[in-house]
Amino acid sequence: MLRVDNVSFSYGRRGRDSPSKGGPYVLQDVSFEVRRGTVLGLLGPNGSGKTTLLRLMAGTLTPLGGHIALDGREVRLISRRDLARRIAVVPQDTHSTFDFTALDIVLMGRYPHLGPFTLEGADDLAVARDALTAVGAVHLGDRPFGTLSGGEKQRVVIAGALAQASDLLLLDEPTAALDLGYQIEIGALLTRLNRDRGTTMVISTHDLNLAAALCTEIVLLQNGRALAHGPTDRVLTASNVRALYGVEAEVQFHPRARRVTVVPIARV
Repeated sequence: MLRVDNVSFSYGRRGRDSPSKGGPYVLQDVSFEVRRGTVLGLLGPNGSGKTTLLRLMAGTLTPLGGHIALDGREVRLISRRDLARRIAVVPQDTHSTFDFTALDIVLMGRYPHLGPFTLEGADDLAVARDALTAVGAVHLGDRPFGTLSGGEKQRVVIAGALAQASDLLLLDEPTAALDLGYQIEIGALLTRLNRDRGTTMVISTHDLNLAAALCTEIVLLQNGRALAHGPTDRVLTASNVRALYGVEAEVQFHPRARRVTVVPIARV
């Protein structure tokens, strides 16, 4: 579905979003493939290039080297509107300057499907309400977005991505600002969307246990390079955690959780 092939990128010195061949590489020769229906996790320390890689995949940045292709077509050659119909982004932080309701936020996801000067119609409203229902937030539709809790906001933003009717969701730290209860809730929601709707996802996260619970495949990023890539149970190992974070950890299958769990022990 989406292929990242020997991608390199460096930010310019003046503009944060300006690529520059003269600056240090944020990403260098990174390659992997996101297959349809999978959930792929991007793991790595701060500054390893996870968010930059998501932005490259979303088409908001252009690689300095290598290629990113969606179903064989280079992302940089796809128009912004057409790309938005294929790829939806759930950012780490979402703020609303105006007093939009939750339903208004979700309806914004319909923008790529509207013509110039066209307002949302009954069909768009039905899609938005269906998306809210899918994330268990239909009861929040009339609530001002700014009054929602962190977990409720994240549900609404994910609903907006679903309303966009895209093939691929890119999520940047979807549980970073949430307490433990909401982390479990959002994790269960994403699992359900993948299982029931077949939604393909790429998730950038620091939470190793979230990645173990959600992801079928993992890419480990270290200093802008791919340290390892493959099935979660093969990549998420004690030796790789030590190499990636400099942390000694116990990585073992938990019978009640029915998955691999990671318990940090000490800094190496």
